[in-house]
Amino acid sequence: MAKTPAPAQPYRVLARKYRPTDFTGLIGQEALVRTLSSAFATGRIAHAFMLTGVRGVGKTTTARIIARALNCIGADGKGAAPTIQPCGLCEPCTSISESRNVDVQEMDAASRTGIDDIREIIEGVRYAPVAARYKVYIIDEVHMLSKQAFNGLLKTLEEPPPHVKFVFATTEIRKVPVTVLSRCQRFDLRRIDSAELAAYLATLAEKENVKIEEGALALIARAAEGSARDGLSLLDQAIAHGEGDMITADTVRQMLGLADRGRVLDIFEKLMGGNLAEALTDLGGLYDAGADPLAVTQDLLETTHFLTRVKVAPAAQGFFDGGSGEAKRAADLAAKLSVASLTRAWQILLKGLFEVRDATRPISACEMVLIRLAHAAELPPTDKLVKDLLEGGAVPAGPRGGGAPAPSSSPRGASATGAAMPARAPMPEGAPTAAIRTLEDIVALCEPRSELRVNLEHNVHLVHLEPGRIEIRPNSRAPRTLANDLQQKLRGVTGERWTVSIASQGGAPTLAEQKQSAKTARFEAVAQEPMVRAVLDRFPGAEIVAVRDTAQSDVAAPMPDKDEE
Repeated sequence: MAKTPAPAQPYRVLARKYRPTDFTGLIGQEALVRTLSSAFATGRIAHAFMLTGVRGVGKTTTARIIARALNCIGADGKGAAPTIQPCGLCEPCTSISESRNVDVQEMDAASRTGIDDIREIIEGVRYAPVAARYKVYIIDEVHMLSKQAFNGLLKTLEEPPPHVKFVFATTEIRKVPVTVLSRCQRFDLRRIDSAELAAYLATLAEKENVKIEEGALALIARAAEGSARDGLSLLDQAIAHGEGDMITADTVRQMLGLADRGRVLDIFEKLMGGNLAEALTDLGGLYDAGADPLAVTQDLLETTHFLTRVKVAPAAQGFFDGGSGEAKRAADLAAKLSVASLTRAWQILLKGLFEVRDATRPISACEMVLIRLAHAAELPPTDKLVKDLLEGGAVPAGPRGGGAPAPSSSPRGASATGAAMPARAPMPEGAPTAAIRTLEDIVALCEPRSELRVNLEHNVHLVHLEPGRIEIRPNSRAPRTLANDLQQKLRGVTGERWTVSIASQGGAPTLAEQKQSAKTARFEAVAQEPMVRAVLDRFPGAEIVAVRDTAQSDVAAPMPDKDEE
């Protein structure tokens, strides 16, 4: 009678098959391993650990390794203390690995967020472990616990029984209350370096008898963004997607929807050279080949970053491999471009990245970004424009809005029609009545930011002022007690009696209105300067935001002051 063939074992994805079982298999987290090794060697093991980091860097895996390290008794069963190198053979190690140890409880806080779930833990910590050295509670995504659950856990977390250990894992450390963080020993698991991750993936591919190019591994490692789990999942996908004996970089690029870096560099070079039509044709070719417009925009951003780094640090490494032909082309291109033009390209592409991401038709948005970048590349640098103007370059014949241009030698000083009002020195206390000649003199007597001063600046129209008598017209925002408050202030300062009368109409603009008018007039006057007009004409949409004198501070754009709002 023929034997029945044994059922095939179900396939396990690489991320589960090669999950590390001890700290020697944990890559990229040397600081954590070194700290825990020292703690276990000296017996200074904390009662609570907080593991944080991006997805796939080993938080849950580390928590399980810590649980095994705390409870391992050795292959011979004679281990009497925790060890940083669990054997993986004893009953505690195997039962924890298979998630069947009653003393190691793993809870997903994303699905069990309430205080009732925490009450179960609080009740359970009172009892000694059944089959292990320590009771270990692993709470994944701990930031998802409710406020009541966190509060219920605090006392137990601060003073747990000696046989209990807590291990928390989270990707959102800022959402964890500081009262919880202060009771834990925190470890920040860093992203895994792309080169280190690629080398790790190469060893696993060798174990799986899979042939894969180094370029393909580099693409997978870069797409994983420092996550070991993402890298293993992508490697799994590449193995399934590959055709023939060798997995090539082109295969991975097609699988990920990435653009060829050489063609991306071609597009960038054509854009910066003004060959917009050819750049759009290349973009269409990449799109037809399956490249994602968002990925193309991201690659253009990384190309810009790489060129800028090469410009300021020729030995810099990054987006292009150091010995590749694209890297040499990029270095030659960087030598031709200025930092200013690269910075401008970065700003345009960075803004365009969000537009492509949010657009209903990403390819159209990507094309508009390229068009904008090509036209911006033709604009002259600001420093060159100013230099040309100073050396007598061409200036438009007339102003932007028509009319005769203002002379370039117009004075910087104050005037009622064009310049900022000079600051008035504050008057001293005890000033004589005869020294008070303007409303500004009265304002200078008030304390800064006082209510009376604010009202005098913004809510009072001066009708008449003479020694001992002032006539004002308050606006609708002025308080009813303004006249009395002003009279008391003047009498207290000068020591003489003042008459304050209220008019129903007339009066000069308020001091705030005068100040705003002076600012606006100055900006309009500066806009007529030949050099400024030339800049505004050559950069459509540009506007003046500040006017600075050598001996004065910036004058803000004509908008209300904070105390005028």
